[in-house]
Amino acid sequence: MSDDIVSHQQEITDVPPLDKDAASLVKGIQRHYLRTLGQHTESHANHYKYQALAYTIRDHLMENWKDTKDAYLKKDGKRAYYMSLEFLMGRALGNAILNLGLDDNVADAMHQLGLSYEEKVELERDAGLGNGGLGRLAACFIDSCATLSLPVTGYGIRYEYGMFRQLIHNGYQVEEPDHWLNYGNVWEITRPEYTQRVHFGGRSERYHDDQGKVRMRWTDTQDVLAIPYDTPIPGYKNHTVNTLRLWKSAATDEFDLSEFNAGDYTEAVSAKNHAEDISMVLYPNDASENGKELRLRQQYFLASASIKDVLRQWTREHGEDFSTFADKNVFQLNDTHPTVSVAELMRLLMDEYRLEWDDAWAITTKTMAYTNHTLLPEALERWPVHLFGRLLPRLLDIIYGINAQFLSKVAEKWPGDVERQRRMSIIEEGDVQQVRMAYLAIIGSFSVNGVAQLHSDLLVEGLFKDFYDMWPEKFNNKTNGVTQRRWMAWCNKPLSSLINNTIGDAWITDLQQLRKLAPSIENAEFRKQWADCKRENKVRLAKLVKSTCGVDFAPDAMFDVQVKRIHEYKRQLLNVLHVIHLYDRIKRGDTENWTPRCVLIGGKAAPGYYMAKQIIKLVSNVADVVNHDPAVGDKLKVVFFPNYRVSAMEVICPAADLSEQISTAGKEASGTGNMKFMMNGALTIGTLDGANIEIREEVGDENFFLFGLTAEEVEKSRGHYDPNAIIASDEDFLRVMNLLECGHFSQFEPGLFAGICGAIRSCNDPWLVAADFRSYVDAQQRAAEAYRDQESWVKMSILNTAYSGKFSTDRTMEDYNREIWKLQSIRPASA
Repeated sequence: MSDDIVSHQQEITDVPPLDKDAASLVKGIQRHYLRTLGQHTESHANHYKYQALAYTIRDHLMENWKDTKDAYLKKDGKRAYYMSLEFLMGRALGNAILNLGLDDNVADAMHQLGLSYEEKVELERDAGLGNGGLGRLAACFIDSCATLSLPVTGYGIRYEYGMFRQLIHNGYQVEEPDHWLNYGNVWEITRPEYTQRVHFGGRSERYHDDQGKVRMRWTDTQDVLAIPYDTPIPGYKNHTVNTLRLWKSAATDEFDLSEFNAGDYTEAVSAKNHAEDISMVLYPNDASENGKELRLRQQYFLASASIKDVLRQWTREHGEDFSTFADKNVFQLNDTHPTVSVAELMRLLMDEYRLEWDDAWAITTKTMAYTNHTLLPEALERWPVHLFGRLLPRLLDIIYGINAQFLSKVAEKWPGDVERQRRMSIIEEGDVQQVRMAYLAIIGSFSVNGVAQLHSDLLVEGLFKDFYDMWPEKFNNKTNGVTQRRWMAWCNKPLSSLINNTIGDAWITDLQQLRKLAPSIENAEFRKQWADCKRENKVRLAKLVKSTCGVDFAPDAMFDVQVKRIHEYKRQLLNVLHVIHLYDRIKRGDTENWTPRCVLIGGKAAPGYYMAKQIIKLVSNVADVVNHDPAVGDKLKVVFFPNYRVSAMEVICPAADLSEQISTAGKEASGTGNMKFMMNGALTIGTLDGANIEIREEVGDENFFLFGLTAEEVEKSRGHYDPNAIIASDEDFLRVMNLLECGHFSQFEPGLFAGICGAIRSCNDPWLVAADFRSYVDAQQRAAEAYRDQESWVKMSILNTAYSGKFSTDRTMEDYNREIWKLQSIRPASA
């Protein structure tokens, strides 16, 4: 009987590969439309036509996916696991078609069917599984790992509702649920056979094992199930398809049947609902105790399910011999969210597989690697000990053990330095004891990296200085990047075509090839073609702005863009002050040699972040005044673009002329929007912050509009900062503040922006908005003057693209692999 099963499996394996020509794609689309989706000739719902195309493309991914898994199993090499609470994937269809090399064939097939290729791609909902740059970076990372044929699996959570859908009502942000799974998800495959059980609550208990040894176990727990959903991640034309495994939470039992039969329906299903809450919504508002608990549950759910899954695969292939586990596995912790993984791996190795503490610790500290993404101390997650102990009592035991062992080493290195021990302890003392998750990550990892050179330098000089003094060899830098497949080849077809015709298409997998564009800068015809591409992209964005915001953007004006999360340190407020300054100049008749400008600001504010929401309201009110003033006309247009997301950025970044990267120096870890804009030929106006520094180094000072205090100057200003004196000494600034404070932009809502004005005038403003105002306005004037010389501007635009090669995630992942993971690139047999 077993021989028959084996022979049938071989027959399945030997199914011939699918043909990729247009005619075969047409047949695939028709088959899925009629048979998979059950539609008929009278059906007119566009969504099913999108799904039929997506299923057809997925068929081609499946072949490569299987071959990739087979190649990894056969090689039995080292593997990496990218643990992230966010994966901001955007749309999958266009990216898959591009990476499979099927662009032309799919366009031909859709034409034969009388369907619009572009229209069907637009029907896909963004997979909104991330909050911003962190999640989009994770998506770029796994794209590059697949393109480099690195055996890397992504682990995350399959949120039922992604990042909220942002509406703007009367200028205010309104959050609406983003049920991105409304029509299902063509790209995922459910794998219930790999379901994991995750524990919460209960208590720790000592017991004697069958050999009489005292051991610990976690008992009386309330369990939930983690069900895996796999998404294929294709590399670019290399037959590699890696896996993103997302976990959905579910109750262990559907409901208590006895309670149901007794008529207590609500109580019968409460356990099910409570379990499913974990993967219901991305990042709950943690301002309340309930929000904090749910967020901690999400983080442990991700860590436990993922590590159990890795150990399942290990024991299947190697039994319970963990002697080489650290040689063949590495976990990359994306920020502090998954860092409970350190304690969870210890628990599983000791409690489930009976390793001794020292052996488990040796494995843990050789397999865990931690990426930090923030310089803001308040963004380093801490959990109240009472909450942590109630939810994860066995994990807290282990953390206390790790901390005791660690503090003894601190005392050994710095005898008698009790203050240093207090500073470095995982447990922070105070009215409410806190578990410092970043410290657990540093102590439990063999590598700790920042994401831009300045960020990494500031980490070891400030936030993590004590740990750097103890383990300098752990710390390193890995400057972020973005994938040029999505952020140029896919989203900027006009420019990609021009580049391909000029230097070939090798840049799609080797972005440094763009340097070959530099000689073409002196070619007048090439410059004209470059400008034409930019204008085509601007026309496309203008249509989107018109349909979304009802405002006309003139394509010949400078497109001045700032899109990112709304946060005080990112200083959208400084941008608005400059807009008010321009408005004031127009109203005063100071418009000689004027540069028409269209300002687009977009991004979401955290639901509980009052000041960020007030900034959105201010942008909206200023835009309303500016856009409706006939005296302003086309000299200045302003919009707050609602519901900023990946698919919107795919239209915005190819069209931008000026990229706003204006955070307070020393506050932005890296930024990746700055890289996308640079890659697509936008010029940057920015501070010496995050990756701006490295962008400026690559493109040259003369092709970057620099302003503002340096990180060192920001720190020196503390304690003697006087914004009111700065305002009083600057006539332009005085007029701007007067327009704000007199209620010109809130005539029917008196005092609406008093809080914003107070923040600008506060000597305790950590973001130093007033300090950088004059420098910013002057840099904006230089940008406006430069834009009027279009010949020169186009040359600078070309240079920005030509020297963006460093900022590909292909380079970033090669750095991670060379210096941290040490994986071998493995190509499937079909490649």
